[in-house]
Amino acid sequence: MSATGRWNATAKTPMGEQRSTFELKQNGTQITGMMTSPDSAQIYEGSAKGNELSWKVDIKTPLSLKIKVTATIDADTMKGKAKAGMFPASEFTAERSQG
Repeated sequence: MSATGRWNATAKTPMGEQRSTFELKQNGTQITGMMTSPDSAQIYEGSAKGNELSWKVDIKTPLSLKIKVTATIDADTMKGKAKAGMFPASEFTAERSQG
């Protein structure tokens, strides 16, 4: 199952609910793309194994943090955790955009 597409995500973080968009491209086991929340940041060290995904992204807003993401996909639904710096991991869900 490919992770390629635009994903609209909502995370429950210590700073409240945070919305973001992932533009993912899967090529074999490699995941690349961008995350927007509200600034854009390049996804790196992305990988896929079956329906399990992982990647990293560095954000600047609202704080400068490195985020490590792990997720599983099931058709057009993604569930996972995002670990931002010293903060505890936050759960998120995402839906693949059909447009």
